[in-house]
Amino acid sequence: MLARLPIRLRLALAFAGVMAILLTGAGLFLRFSLASNLDASIDRALRARAADVSALVAQADEGLSQAGQSPLTEAGESFAQVIDEKGRVVDATPLLRDRSLLDANEQARAAEATLLLDRSSIPGVDDEVRLLATPARSDQGPLIVIVGTSLEDRGDAVRNLTALLLIGGPVALLLTSVAGYGVASAALRPVEAMRRRAELISGGGEGERLPVGPARDEIGRLGETLNEMLARIDRALARERGFVADASHELRTPLAILKTELELALRGDRSTRDLRDAIASAGEETDRLTRLAEDLLVIARSDQGRLPVRAEPLQTRAVLESVRGRFTARAAREGRTVEVDAPPIDLLADRPRLEQALGNLIENALSHGAGPITLSARRSGTVVELRVRDEGTGLPADFAPHAFERFSRADSARARGGAGLGLAIVRAIARAHQGEAHVANRPGGGFDAWLSLPVAAPPGRARPPGV
Repeated sequence: MLARLPIRLRLALAFAGVMAILLTGAGLFLRFSLASNLDASIDRALRARAADVSALVAQADEGLSQAGQSPLTEAGESFAQVIDEKGRVVDATPLLRDRSLLDANEQARAAEATLLLDRSSIPGVDDEVRLLATPARSDQGPLIVIVGTSLEDRGDAVRNLTALLLIGGPVALLLTSVAGYGVASAALRPVEAMRRRAELISGGGEGERLPVGPARDEIGRLGETLNEMLARIDRALARERGFVADASHELRTPLAILKTELELALRGDRSTRDLRDAIASAGEETDRLTRLAEDLLVIARSDQGRLPVRAEPLQTRAVLESVRGRFTARAAREGRTVEVDAPPIDLLADRPRLEQALGNLIENALSHGAGPITLSARRSGTVVELRVRDEGTGLPADFAPHAFERFSRADSARARGGAGLGLAIVRAIARAHQGEAHVANRPGGGFDAWLSLPVAAPPGRARPPGV
């Protein structure tokens, strides 16, 4: 049931519980302290009166018969009695001359040492009284002096304090509970403000943030953390919107071409050769759509950290020779060459993924570079660098920082086709191997792209872009 209550009410109840314990403890302490102090004061007064009566008994012959006018025995408040060792009343204040205030056992104890006793009543006094009996000496022999006083004032004081505590305690508890509820509400007001703002935040707007107060406390830090999370979500949504827009743009062109070729093929006046050319063009656009779909799948998996990587022992030269063989014929048709200059270095990596990344780099060099393409490898500590170089014009200076962004293409490259995903896939594959991808313009002219991969580190999942 407590778990279902609002947190401010739970805080108020907890505060009220603690205050109830503190007030109860404080009330009991005050009550018993007052009672103890009053008892100590009464005991001191009784001892003083007993000493005075003992001195009077030792020095005077007239006894206590005249003590009604004495300050020691004010009527209704103080009284005294003197008994001998056999319990007979030798002298006493009025109303106490009939019999001893002590029984035989108490008389025997009082003859040895001072004794304190409480009585519910005595003759002439209806209230509770306290007696002090102490041994004394006189010309008549050993005596016992008994003095006492009413406990009515003491009882009234304790009862009045108890009543005050029973009335004031709940009132104080109620006031402190209300104050605790108010403090909890004030402390949680920034949270409620953030909650109301969070209800209004949707994925459609950007820059929407939660209100954060000026206090640098836990709630303020929570608001800042949530705002940072919202900023990351905004960036992710913007990236995904751009991804969808760019993907739609890239899909629209081959689909439009494919539709046009099919419509032309359906015309009745087309020759067989025209039909074959239309079908061949449709096949090329279908291949382009297939490659684009596969590239989009790789990017999507890398964003989710699920790009599959199956590591196996490899030799860098064998991998580079295999990739070179795939592009030799195409390079020859364009009057260019693909060369391998690499020693055999052992590497633990996913061969199909690695060849895909290197193939994208060679594809980029063939499409946008010039001169021979050189594939090389070298080891630097625990890292192996696999490089693809050409002798073209390189990248524009303002485009190099964005080369690995998806759908990013230099203006000169956009007219020559391609979806702008090749280098993004290269970086995704490198990061899936716990490595990184780099590009740079060569000092003497040309383009240099390379993968930095751990030699034997176990590959992990692809990291999200920007990590």
